[in-house]
Amino acid sequence: MRKLLVLALVGLVAQLIDGSLGMAYGLTSSTLLLVVGVAPAAASASVHLAEIGTTLAAGVAHWRFGNVDWRVVARIALPGAIGAFAGATLLSSISTESAAPWMAAILFTLGAYLLLRFARPLRTGRVGGRLRGRFLGPLGLVAGFVDATGGGGWGPVATPALLVSGRMEPRKVIGSVDTAEFVVAGAASVGFLIGLGTEGFLLPTVVALLIGGLIAAPLAAWLVRIVPAQLLGAAVGGVIVLTNARTLIRSAELDGPLRPTLYALLAAAWLTALVFAVRALRRARATIAAAPTVTPAAPTVTPAAPAVAPAVPTVASAADVVPADLATTGTPSPR
Repeated sequence: MRKLLVLALVGLVAQLIDGSLGMAYGLTSSTLLLVVGVAPAAASASVHLAEIGTTLAAGVAHWRFGNVDWRVVARIALPGAIGAFAGATLLSSISTESAAPWMAAILFTLGAYLLLRFARPLRTGRVGGRLRGRFLGPLGLVAGFVDATGGGGWGPVATPALLVSGRMEPRKVIGSVDTAEFVVAGAASVGFLIGLGTEGFLLPTVVALLIGGLIAAPLAAWLVRIVPAQLLGAAVGGVIVLTNARTLIRSAELDGPLRPTLYALLAAAWLTALVFAVRALRRARATIAAAPTVTPAAPTVTPAAPAVAPAVPTVASAADVVPADLATTGTPSPR
């Protein structure tokens, strides 16, 4: 019971992070499952099976709020499903000893990417145009493969690529990626089912992760208003890097003074990324605070409307002009 409560807490924390960043549910869940001793293939399989429920709930919510571009979903979901199925099949065929460093290396790389991405200012500008299928197809294929083999990675690969393109609103990027992930998680689960059988899924783990994720879904909507994504992304990236670095260091059999030196360097890099994230957040807030000085120009348009109204009486006064025969003599009006 204690282990199930811990796993439910893992699912809750992962969903809180994912709901705030639009990514990292699989990364966080898989990393924490590996820490508690779950085998790599079983961890990825269980996470993806739980994601079927969490992504379905997230997709419905995004659809209700109008955050889904169905054209993008249709063009990225199918290649993502193919990549996820292939990745799940590959991970199922690798032994646990070989899969652990492989999965840790992917998670470490994605965690480092989160550090670099959120240490810089987040782009919010938009550029016109439509995303083409020749860009969305390969993106979905790669993101799906990385997601299945690494236990996560669909969001960290797909979301930044779509944001950098500048051709979609950020809310529609997150909504479309989360909605397409339902198909990707289902395909990955089928691949793990074929490769591992039903015993590859740890059903109590799946249920615990799902319960924690469903509880955290509404809390994430509140958390995103409180905790800046800039800081949360850098913090989560550092946790993922340090946690998976331990597996890589053990696999490389690095002992002696080299191990604490590597940990110190990684911790210093994490601290540096947090400092840069704070600076980027302050600059973004300063820019937003300075922006409203331009907006008062909008209300000045509304007073201009009454300015035309007084011109109407001047036209109406022409109807009251004194007739010519009276005007020439200066005789007052008959009234």
